[in-house]
Amino acid sequence: MRGGISAEPANRNQASRLILGSGLRISSFAVIMLAILLISSGRPDWVMAWVYVGVFAALSATGSTVLVLTHPELMAERTQIKEDAKDWDKVLAPLVTVYIPVGVWIVAGLDTRGGWSARVPPELQWATLGVAVAGSLFAIWAMRSNKFFSLIFRIQRERGHSVVTSGPYHYVRHPAYAGGIVFNLATPLILGSLWAFIPAAVHLSLFVLRTALEDRTLQRELEGYPDYTQRVRYRVLPGIW
Repeated sequence: MRGGISAEPANRNQASRLILGSGLRISSFAVIMLAILLISSGRPDWVMAWVYVGVFAALSATGSTVLVLTHPELMAERTQIKEDAKDWDKVLAPLVTVYIPVGVWIVAGLDTRGGWSARVPPELQWATLGVAVAGSLFAIWAMRSNKFFSLIFRIQRERGHSVVTSGPYHYVRHPAYAGGIVFNLATPLILGSLWAFIPAAVHLSLFVLRTALEDRTLQRELEGYPDYTQRVRYRVLPGIW
């Protein structure tokens, strides 16, 4: 306490501001996502589009809240592009997080409008949605476990960047990418579009490329990471890669 004012209310106020700002960004993105799906499909009554966007927004809000409550200092890191961010990730990060997903949504919407794909059973759509949620929760667990979880990859030397081995990092080296890949591959089925697997495959290839580049950089630049790779051998999928 200093000057009779406790630091705890200030911390609560900061957390509230961070959560509010994150909520506004997520809400804006969700509105844009829904607009893309509904306009491309021409169907404002597309139930799975509404469900998909709602689940996406809820998961995003959960992840942001977890991050604010556990690593509030990381929020500033995630909203800025640092000078030492890797050039390759300045290109890949927006492709993986924004542009290619938009392509998936547009193709799914056009497929719904034109009826190009064979009908996907509703039971499969809902089951796949459950798989997508599980993948996202796995990624949120990774965010909770890793205080260096930046949107644009860089070695955060000023923050004492070190190897993270707890939580899901005990099982795979890049658990957030594992969860992202699951959600990416689930999206076409959730939206009932087999044609959307084409941009989803491009998305998957970029996930793999980004994972490989990040892993190679960590082995080269982060102390202790080569030893970690000997203990945790797989990047995203145990037994395969």
